[in-house]
Amino acid sequence: MNTFTLEQIAQITDGMLTKAKDAVITRIAPPLLADENTLALALGEDEIANLNNTKALAALVPLGVNIDGFSTIEVERPRLAMMKLINLFYEEPHLNSGIHPTATVHPSAKIGQNVSLGANVVIAENAVIGDNTKILANGYIGNGAIIGNNCFFHPNINIGDRVKVGNDVILHHGVSLGADGFSFVTENPNNIEKARQDGEIKDANIEQVIFKIPSIGSVEIGNNVEIGANTTIDRGTIENTVVGNNTKIDNLVMIGHNCHIGEGCMIVSQVGIAGSCVIGNRVVIAGQAGLADHISIGDDSLIAAKAGVTKSFPAKSIVVGSPAVPRKEFIKQLKIMKDAGDLIAKFKKYEPLLKSFEESLAEKV
Repeated sequence: MNTFTLEQIAQITDGMLTKAKDAVITRIAPPLLADENTLALALGEDEIANLNNTKALAALVPLGVNIDGFSTIEVERPRLAMMKLINLFYEEPHLNSGIHPTATVHPSAKIGQNVSLGANVVIAENAVIGDNTKILANGYIGNGAIIGNNCFFHPNINIGDRVKVGNDVILHHGVSLGADGFSFVTENPNNIEKARQDGEIKDANIEQVIFKIPSIGSVEIGNNVEIGANTTIDRGTIENTVVGNNTKIDNLVMIGHNCHIGEGCMIVSQVGIAGSCVIGNRVVIAGQAGLADHISIGDDSLIAAKAGVTKSFPAKSIVVGSPAVPRKEFIKQLKIMKDAGDLIAKFKKYEPLLKSFEESLAEKV
């Protein structure tokens, strides 16, 4: 069990300690779940109010919060301080050291130093696994795949042929890198092509053979990338699908073939990015947003939750709605809708007078 003094925690979090009571800290928790050996995390107004009913002797609080008779560590960025504390108490999933007896490693594969391979892991022909990388149970690393140093792969990941993964990458349960892209073609123009060209579907019930376009590109993941559970990133048709350094991707995200995702991006759960999109650096795409194929999003842009993005946007855009528009335009649309509602209400109020006026005109005629 790790134990820390309040002075040590203040130093680790770059906080200002006001010490009323001494405490030996063995864990962190919200105020109502804390005991005397717990550092209560009171990062918001509700948690600060709950300090009145806590058993804790000390709390981590935002800068400027000081409670008489209570030890506090004030920090300028509470969430950043919380991250540092969680890392103090975090325990990695249990894994075996070395190569598990049930793991299968092809003789041509190259395994670095201090690598851990869990039960039923398969390392295919000519794959390369970097130093200090850990792959938990049931992982598959495809032919010619290259995995960097210090990576941590949770159970049941699937890495396709020739996929390249950088250093310090975390893949969570069920991640799939390098499945074939969803790419097909018909011998004659199909309904999708006609609709894009003409704006309507003129012919129907015409059966066509749908030919699969194989994906001969692969996937390239940069350094210090984290990819959430059951996220899928398809290989490129000819060129590689690319995810830049330091990008973080949530659970249940779909990234299509040929996409280029920039550096330092945040892509939240259930986002779908269709093929051949180009996403700039430091772009945030909020939950359940969908991006049509062949569009680009400029650097430092924000795509709001559930946005339906059908066209490209320049750098520093804030995009809202479906179909998505710049935030200012979206607010303008909301105002127009509200004004229209007010006009309709006024019309209904005076509609009987208008009807009476029309009837009187008709009588005079």
